[in-house]
Amino acid sequence: MIPALIPLSGSPWTVLPPGVHSANLDEVEAAFATNAWRRELFDGLVDASGSLKLAGCLTVYLDGSFVTGKPRPQDFDGCWDPSGVDVKKLDPLFLNFANARASQKAAFKGEFFPSSMMCADVGQTFIEFFQLDRFTGNKKGIISISLSTDPFLLRKVKP
Repeated sequence: MIPALIPLSGSPWTVLPPGVHSANLDEVEAAFATNAWRRELFDGLVDASGSLKLAGCLTVYLDGSFVTGKPRPQDFDGCWDPSGVDVKKLDPLFLNFANARASQKAAFKGEFFPSSMMCADVGQTFIEFFQLDRFTGNKKGIISISLSTDPFLLRKVKP
């Protein structure tokens, strides 16, 4: 379940409360795909999640302004758990970080990193980095989506 967004002093938009909040794509859709643009971002997230699931990925983590109160987020940010992923089945886009991840954004309208990958700018893994508000450095929440049991993907993605 996705908790209500909260204000964070110094941040321009409301954010998820600190922690990793489990949700499924149906819940993400209801909470954040609230206008035509946000719907496009959500559709890209679904496409990326389906592709990752087919490669054996079990969990993605969702972050970025998409999961805030920002009326028109630029994109979404995500990271994926590499445990169990068959690199031979993984779409090469998920390992292409060139040109500010332009190819990922073109394909999915968002960007993804392996969750265990170090974010060189801050010396933390992406799953740790995503739990910090970019404006204040304070803790905030992210969403965890279990791909193997997600009802939305079970209806949409067939191996």
